[in-house]
Amino acid sequence: IPLVTPTSQIVGTQAVLNVLTGERYKTIAKETAGILKGEYGHTPVPVNAALQARVLEGAAPVTCRPADLLKPELAELEADVRRQAQEKGITLAGNAIDDVLTVALFPQIGLKFLENRHNPTAFEPLPQAEAAQPVAK
Repeated sequence: IPLVTPTSQIVGTQAVLNVLTGERYKTIAKETAGILKGEYGHTPVPVNAALQARVLEGAAPVTCRPADLLKPELAELEADVRRQAQEKGITLAGNAIDDVLTVALFPQIGLKFLENRHNPTAFEPLPQAEAAQPVAK
């Protein structure tokens, strides 16, 4: 776990909570709990065992690479994008994975973009260069 973003913000938030409540770890931020559970990876030094046990509530900490616990979703998303494209008459790119990734990265607007990518009126016009005006002295 590197001591940079987001860890530095998590430490800062927990410090503020400690001051506001007048007691260390009276309130534990969700992100602090995530660090104690191992959701952000291994810490450089062991965490406070009592505090970790309090957060884990009997569960086991994450000891593997946290991303390994995520189920693969790309194949399911690709099938969904292909289905929606067929239903809406959208022509996908020759390399459809590009369009699937567009929807994955921008789930609210990705499909709408694909629907309108060949329709320039669906988007804001490109900015036009304006003639530079001389600066008054």
